[in-house]
Amino acid sequence: MTVYLLRHARAGRRSAWAGDDDLRPLTKVGKRQAASIVELLGDARITRIVSSPYVRCRQSVEPLAQQLRLAVDLADALAEGAALGDVARLVEKVGDETTVLCTHGDVVKAFLEHLRENGVAIGKRRTAPLMEKGSVWTLDTVGGEVTTATYLAPPRPPGK
Repeated sequence: MTVYLLRHARAGRRSAWAGDDDLRPLTKVGKRQAASIVELLGDARITRIVSSPYVRCRQSVEPLAQQLRLAVDLADALAEGAALGDVARLVEKVGDETTVLCTHGDVVKAFLEHLRENGVAIGKRRTAPLMEKGSVWTLDTVGGEVTTATYLAPPRPPGK
């Protein structure tokens, strides 16, 4: 099975946002990226979508969920600053079905470091930028355990 670990699409700058950070939405470019994710993952036979409760994550997967006619489940285990153990348990839990998990850069980074430390093959490693917004890590799983992780660059939305 495959779990797609998606870093949310481009959101407005943190420093320019006056409200609660969990309410910070996608930018126009981010909305186009979210629409492009449908093309990237739309044929992947996804059966489940789980997102961080943050608005920018939900907005990143909403076009895909609409296209696939799936609900978006929310999980605090994908929220910014989530504990690594919570993330690992969630990946293990959904690893028996083709799932998209939408989260934040810090969560992606911590989880990939955890995988690398545990001997999982990490394909196309990136250092700068560490995780582009809108990028996807394809996690191949067997029995809920990740066996390989491969980086997919974010789709380039039309009009950019």
